[in-house]
Amino acid sequence: MQVTSLLSIDDDAKKNADCADCGHDHGGLDHSHTHTKLSTTLIGLIFVLNSFAVDWLFLRGTTVAAFSAMIGAIILGTPIMIVAFKDLRKGLLSINELVALGVLACAVSGNYGMRGEGSSLAGGFQTAGIVAFFMLLGEIIETRTAAGARASIQSLIKLTPTKARRLADGRETEVPAAELKVGDVLRIRPGDNIAADGLIVSGQGSINQANITGESLPVDKSVGEQVFAGTINMNGLLEVKVTKAGQDTTLGRVRDLILAAEKTKLPFMRIIDQYMRYYTPLVLIIAALVWAFTKDLDRVITILIVACPCAFILATPTAMVAALSAAARLGILVKNIADLEAAARITAFVFDKTGTLTTGKLAVSRLNPIGDILPAELLRCAASAEQFSTHPTARAVTALAIEAGIPLTDAKDFRESAGKGVSARIGTQQILVGRPAFLKDSGVAGDLFASVDLDETAGFSLLFIARDGICIGWIGLQDQTRPEAAGALKELREAGIQRITMVSGDRKPVAERVAREIGVPEVVAECLPQDKVEFVRQTKAKGHRVAVIGDGVNDAPALAAGDISIAMGAAGSEVAINSATIALMNSDLRRLPFLIKLSRMARSVINQNLLFGVLFIIVGLGAASFGYLNPIVAAILHNVGSLFVVFNSARLVRQGEELEPFIQTASPTVPPPPSVHLELQTA
Repeated sequence: MQVTSLLSIDDDAKKNADCADCGHDHGGLDHSHTHTKLSTTLIGLIFVLNSFAVDWLFLRGTTVAAFSAMIGAIILGTPIMIVAFKDLRKGLLSINELVALGVLACAVSGNYGMRGEGSSLAGGFQTAGIVAFFMLLGEIIETRTAAGARASIQSLIKLTPTKARRLADGRETEVPAAELKVGDVLRIRPGDNIAADGLIVSGQGSINQANITGESLPVDKSVGEQVFAGTINMNGLLEVKVTKAGQDTTLGRVRDLILAAEKTKLPFMRIIDQYMRYYTPLVLIIAALVWAFTKDLDRVITILIVACPCAFILATPTAMVAALSAAARLGILVKNIADLEAAARITAFVFDKTGTLTTGKLAVSRLNPIGDILPAELLRCAASAEQFSTHPTARAVTALAIEAGIPLTDAKDFRESAGKGVSARIGTQQILVGRPAFLKDSGVAGDLFASVDLDETAGFSLLFIARDGICIGWIGLQDQTRPEAAGALKELREAGIQRITMVSGDRKPVAERVAREIGVPEVVAECLPQDKVEFVRQTKAKGHRVAVIGDGVNDAPALAAGDISIAMGAAGSEVAINSATIALMNSDLRRLPFLIKLSRMARSVINQNLLFGVLFIIVGLGAASFGYLNPIVAAILHNVGSLFVVFNSARLVRQGEELEPFIQTASPTVPPPPSVHLELQTA
């Protein structure tokens, strides 16, 4: 037996939308197809209701009533018969045949009229029409309800605009987005949807990239920074040089991987597919035995209808699609639904340090002026001299000065010695910023380390500032831990994760400092890539199911060794997307405890759905065999059971709404160093 995928939207799925198990589409239909089936179903229902009206208003059992009921039954029953016939031509004996046999038996059995004597022919067609109507109605409702669960995923298809404004020879031309090539320059106006991945070459603006990263707050971007297809320019005029277009964009890869994940199956689903081929013959045997003992065709018809296991079939795929939808909304890219299910059983997390638990970017942690120099003056001198440098330390110093509102002075005679420092003339003063050796070589006298109370081996990087040959202070920088890291790790421990380890190639003092700040109980430092892999294997050998979290670039071997692997900040990184089974499109660690919670809830919902589906079939077959149900009630209950499963699964779609946009400055986990904040205020 085959279970049609809920999200299949490729051409084959559209052509073969009908479920081979129960005649139900269970999703995968475009809206026009759904509307067509709805209108056809309503027309058939009108003819059936007309036959009832004729019976009630005129003589019962008239030819007009019978003819109207027959037309209605044909309109409603034909789609079911066609699907069953196609199955038989393929050599399949599936659930479709059970429904088709039930509808056909209703139509030809005149004894099951609903209006006394003389109405047997009309009554048979009336019953067939009503049964077929409820079966089709269930299909339509399930299709439209499942569409709500996949709305956030299908929206990816429509995100990329069809048009783009391309600049060539100073002229702006509107062209189809499909014609864009690497190297083209696009003009992005405020409110425009960006048509391709690229780098900003002119302008600055706020970009809403929630569709890619799951972050609700716009991100300010300027020259040299990357933008993604499908994101929206909120303000500012940008010129963007295309680096990836079409299916090669981050959006295109994310969309394709999500759709590919939806088509995968859990091992349990494959087991069901393997054994359900025997289900239809078993039901036919039960129906034959009931007929042999009771000679009651009504019971046989009811058995055929109630045995359609749509609730059981929908139990797993609806839950997993809803979970995938919730994950995609928050920027969690799951490649295989088996990995999403496996997350519920994880007992150990192994984290990389740089770029995972830390930001991977240097930030100023100390300002230490010497003598009567004010902190603000020290920062102004350093940032003014460094403003033209692209070195990470220079960017960190300049960013702090801008954030503190300190005006920078124009620098003249700027010179940079790679890896050593910079020199520049600020007004009438010569400023040097850099390593101790650079200042010494430039003629700065005195013991530069006399006032230093930081240990560079603990992960601090020191910049010394000299003015007119005299050292006026130093600046300490370090890789900052992610503000949400401590809270996320606490949630993981509360979720029952037994072992949390940070495995890093960095020096031991650096790794231990980071571990203390965020509360990691176990640290393994100075590890080579092969050492990380060996640690993961040893952890698995102790009976743990291990999730490995890294940046997806230099952690690929360790990621491959885990039971599941999660790449952080995968937006725009092809390596990160390809190297892990799950990719977080942003770097918000709060997604990790949410992933565990979502996986466990999905497993719980699946168990609820399966239990309900099994009980529904067992109780239904028993009631039908003993004559407690008739075909029409069985058809109604069939729809009720299917809708219960769909709506129960749909609860997963809303998971994660409590995750507010991540605002770094609002987090109390890692407060700014008091020396910087207080002294700048005083200055």
